Amino acid sequence: MSTDRKKGRFSSSWGFVLSAVGSAVGMANVWGFPAKMGSNGGGAFLLAYLVFILLFGTVGLSAEYAVGRRARTGTLGSYRMAWASRRVDLGKAGGLLGWLPLAGSMCIAIGYAVIIAYVLKAFFHSATGSLMTLDTAVWFDSFSLTDYSVVPFHVAVVVGTLLTLLLGAKSIEKSNKIMMPLFFVIFAVLAVRVAFLPGAAEGYRYMFTPRWNDLLNPMVWIWAMGQAFFSLSITGSGMIVYGAYLDPAEDVTALARQTALFDTIAALVAALVIIPACFAYGLDIGAGPSLLFVTLPRILQDIPLGRLFAVILYTAMVFAGVSSLQNMFEAVGESLLHRFPRLNRRIVLVLLCAVCLGIGLHMEAIFKWGPWMDIVSIYIIPIGATLGAVSWFWVMDRKSLMEEVGLGAKRPPARLWYNLGRYIYVPCAVILCAVALVLKVAF
Repeated sequence: MSTDRKKGRFSSSWGFVLSAVGSAVGMANVWGFPAKMGSNGGGAFLLAYLVFILLFGTVGLSAEYAVGRRARTGTLGSYRMAWASRRVDLGKAGGLLGWLPLAGSMCIAIGYAVIIAYVLKAFFHSATGSLMTLDTAVWFDSFSLTDYSVVPFHVAVVVGTLLTLLLGAKSIEKSNKIMMPLFFVIFAVLAVRVAFLPGAAEGYRYMFTPRWNDLLNPMVWIWAMGQAFFSLSITGSGMIVYGAYLDPAEDVTALARQTALFDTIAALVAALVIIPACFAYGLDIGAGPSLLFVTLPRILQDIPLGRLFAVILYTAMVFAGVSSLQNMFEAVGESLLHRFPRLNRRIVLVLLCAVCLGIGLHMEAIFKWGPWMDIVSIYIIPIGATLGAVSWFWVMDRKSLMEEVGLGAKRPPARLWYNLGRYIYVPCAVILCAVALVLKVAF
């Protein structure tokens, strides 16, 4: 491992977990999880979701960490390594396949930056107080249906993310050590406030009381599987690059479980804010993006200290969004540097941010970035995630993968771990990919 890579390692397991959680926590947790839970049976969805989080966190996420550490690099090098580990060297083919999930990371970043710009605009209007007096639906339509409507906020998001990346893993770790604890504290405060709303108890009953008939609906399980899969960012790209910075003494399975635990807590605290509040006000809990920009501001307008809580809410959302965007840029940048080592890291990151901003500025209206994100979520991401799962458990040499997973562990991984990956995790990825492609479902 190069001197640069050693300098780029995380300073502690806690710093790594917070950075990985920062990457995983984002819009999928804050509006995706409550919206899907609200639309798919509440408690039944939660039960199915926890089953998949346990499986994917233990097997899929730890495999991506291990593969990245084994390859000592990100997406392109990891696929090349996995496909070259067989008796017949297929490393070149693997390296080519790695471009697809890598492209997925970049494409998601382009649309994601627009969404965070919306959030930053909401933060600004909360801080000035104007959000507390206007019609939130009209306000949301005023910029979400208009081209070039959030340009200053868009620039601020991309440039701000770039500044946190220029110092590498150390910078990512330091920023997430601040952002992620604040995220949890902020949403916990909001959850306590929502608990005092009249009617909130109905929301809690809906969340935590499984209706057994809903568990017989296969689509509840499919939606829960998709939410768990992509909430953990097991997309065959993003989490690999964080694994590349891991010390050999770290237990990747333990780190993966910790990441999954905190990611799940983040989703639950977001749901504890949104779902009871929607029940209290009789609002649609499956509304998606409008939950953040129409529903919640309307609720905050009617409660004491609503302006303060609005500022708190959107601060947390900016933190979650930027931490996810960090990972997307890092995944692409690291792989390009591995493939073209003569390139300068700072120049690569600046160019990636310029591409993100240059394309994204032309799709600031929701009717442009919405279809863009749907295409990426339906086609590129599910196929890339499936390629990753198949590459680790069906192509990569079993002994090499098991050896890497065992490094730093108190005991070597059992054969059951590998079998769960090969015969349950991979089929889940294939099923999810097939559902997305056939039904045109964006998870």
